[in-house]
Amino acid sequence: MRKSKPKKRIILPDPKFGDPVVTKFINNIMLKGKKNLAHQIFYDAIDIVSEKTKEDGLEIWKKALANVTPSVEVKSRRIGGANFQIPTEIRPERKQSIGMKHLIGYSRKRNEKSMAMKLAGEIMAAYKEEGAAFKKKEDTHRMAEANKAFAHFR
Repeated sequence: MRKSKPKKRIILPDPKFGDPVVTKFINNIMLKGKKNLAHQIFYDAIDIVSEKTKEDGLEIWKKALANVTPSVEVKSRRIGGANFQIPTEIRPERKQSIGMKHLIGYSRKRNEKSMAMKLAGEIMAAYKEEGAAFKKKEDTHRMAEANKAFAHFR
């Protein structure tokens, strides 16, 4: 490689829960640099989840995030004039970020009043292993399984 690898940025833990994964999630929610609003949305969503389920909202969120995190993905590779979908393992940081992006993206598409309510709804759906984000993970795994025959092209 010509260039050296960029240094890993240290992500500080969030003020309420003291968890760096929560900070990453809040940074993914944030639009146009409005971090306070992103904090408010996330904390409200966690409160709504714990209110509805009568359990610890943060633990439910962690389980939901684990449920929507894929372990394999397919990458397109051109071999001899044909494109093959090749299943590949995902490294842990990318797994986590993909799971977060799916959870946030599909919660934005939901039809509820506020973003906090949308996010809470998607978190609870993912916790119960249903909803759009979980379906996306299942589809990704199904696609990788279907193209397992091309794994040797890796």
